[in-house]
Amino acid sequence: MTTWIVLPGMAETAAEFDRVRELLPELDLHVIDPWQTPVNADPAVLRTAAGVPSGEAIGLIGHSIGGLAAMRWALTRPQEVARLVLVDTTLPSESGRSWLYPGTSAERVVRVVLGFPGRIGLPWLVGPLVRRSMVRVGSVTKNDPLPKATIRKLYGDSRSWQRFWAELTASWIAAKDVSKLLPASGVPTVLLVATGGSSSVGADTWLAGQRELATALSGTVVVLEDSAHLVHLDRPDAIAEAVRTLRP
Repeated sequence: MTTWIVLPGMAETAAEFDRVRELLPELDLHVIDPWQTPVNADPAVLRTAAGVPSGEAIGLIGHSIGGLAAMRWALTRPQEVARLVLVDTTLPSESGRSWLYPGTSAERVVRVVLGFPGRIGLPWLVGPLVRRSMVRVGSVTKNDPLPKATIRKLYGDSRSWQRFWAELTASWIAAKDVSKLLPASGVPTVLLVATGGSSSVGADTWLAGQRELATALSGTVVVLEDSAHLVHLDRPDAIAEAVRTLRP
């Protein structure tokens, strides 16, 4: 039986994917905690964080920027990845600006600037509001599974904004890397694409980009008209079904 690893998106938590885990009780499924291990870390680091031994074939589920990390893993180590589910994944074309890539002077300046609000306690004051806004905009159901205390602890942390910035800039590098590796085939892939709720804005362009990516990966597209970007909150059943579709 294939072991599965979930790579969450930017500013997300492992607990958000509990419903997906519940819908797949028969599987050995591990969710990376991005607050402890960045999803763009080396695959060996991610395996260790998930408690999955090296050499064991895995399936990957990647949401948003986690989809880019999953693609890079699958394309650079195809012998390790047997199945791939991309959940409203960030596209390889979303590679940001090179002058803001990690380690550049401009990126370091932004990082320092984002540290100032943390020193005066701003994330503690507005972090929960940021989280609520994420769910309200990114979900059709608008049902946040996280307890208020958890939201306050994570999104109110003084370093949270710098952490989000690091996630974003790392995703640009992943996007650039994936672009260089496409087209490629060999790993059975399903792409779930959200076009409902707030995702209905620009849905045609978004869907076209996802279909182009699917062609490059020899994958299959499933359109979710009743889900916004946070598919794991709106349609966890669709993620579970995609996994079952790819099971050997």
